[in-house]
Amino acid sequence: MKINDIKRIGGINPYQKQNEWRTEGTSKARRKDQVQISPAAKEMLSTSKMTSAERAERVHELKQSVTSGTYHVESGKIAEKLLPYLKE
Repeated sequence: MKINDIKRIGGINPYQKQNEWRTEGTSKARRKDQVQISPAAKEMLSTSKMTSAERAERVHELKQSVTSGTYHVESGKIAEKLLPYLKE
């Protein structure tokens, strides 16, 4: 039994299907990506409480308190927010 017969006729090309798929893909109309934003996400975007100026000011205040070492994290509030997710 010969495994590597170089003179065989009609050998199987394992990449033939892949090549056929590529040529078919270029001839067909290309599909476009689409993004759909849920109504809940749209509502969250529209009801943001802070304007960009207020947000920038708040971020600046937080940066100053972190660099000066006066920023305090309330672990109780963090635990309350994480608890529902951990129970699931």
